[in-house]
Amino acid sequence: MLRALAVDDERPALEELLYLLRADPRVRSAEGATDATETLRRINRALDAGPDGDDAIDVVFLDIHMAGLTGLDVARLLAGFARPPLIVFVTAHEGFAVQAFDLKAVDYVLKPVRRERLAEAVRRVCDQVESARAPAPTLPPQPGTVDHIPVELGGVTRFIPIDDITYVEAQGDYARLHTPAGSHLVRIPLSTLEERWAARGFVRIHRRHLVALARIDELRLDAGATSVRVGEAELAVSRRHARELRDLLMLPRSPKGTGGTPTASG
Repeated sequence: MLRALAVDDERPALEELLYLLRADPRVRSAEGATDATETLRRINRALDAGPDGDDAIDVVFLDIHMAGLTGLDVARLLAGFARPPLIVFVTAHEGFAVQAFDLKAVDYVLKPVRRERLAEAVRRVCDQVESARAPAPTLPPQPGTVDHIPVELGGVTRFIPIDDITYVEAQGDYARLHTPAGSHLVRIPLSTLEERWAARGFVRIHRRHLVALARIDELRLDAGATSVRVGEAELAVSRRHARELRDLLMLPRSPKGTGGTPTASG
């Protein structure tokens, strides 16, 4: 059952949204907030409590036009958190849908909110929450073949060595694993792989990318922007990860194959 936070600076609209959410049997609790400051304070408390804490929040139903920070601004701030709640935008304006989905919104509901349409948004949120909570498939130990990840291709399961993976790209609830030989799609969120593979030298460089540190060939600095070259791919490094990445690359480490420490250019 979902724990929801509804945000709207117009009290009647907020009360109507809360009424509809609380009437849905899939929603355990629904709280309200009327501005960005109150929203961020409540979400920070939820993140401190952890996903199983009493103050946890699974999803934020977020208006776009508000005094001060807009709903889009709030979503951008939440994208910087390691485990942000899911977001459903609830707005009277059609023109922000592209920006909303670029920010990984689960859904975009137009006002006036219809019960049936909101129920569909709740269903989509439930699907994502259940997918994130479901245990990822594990590979039983096999003599001589450990540290692989299973991928499905045309009804055939292949076992890809994790050491062959150069970087991982987030694609919604899925992650695309890139290797020198090609790429493979698995239904595992990027955040899950980040936790599992941290000890193997995979580092987050952007909300969309996880990179094998030993596979980075170049670190590029250009007009304040940071990027890395991994094989033929050039990947942007977000500002919040740039300092940590530079520090990691400066540490002594085992060479990758016949290569060594990546070069810095710019």
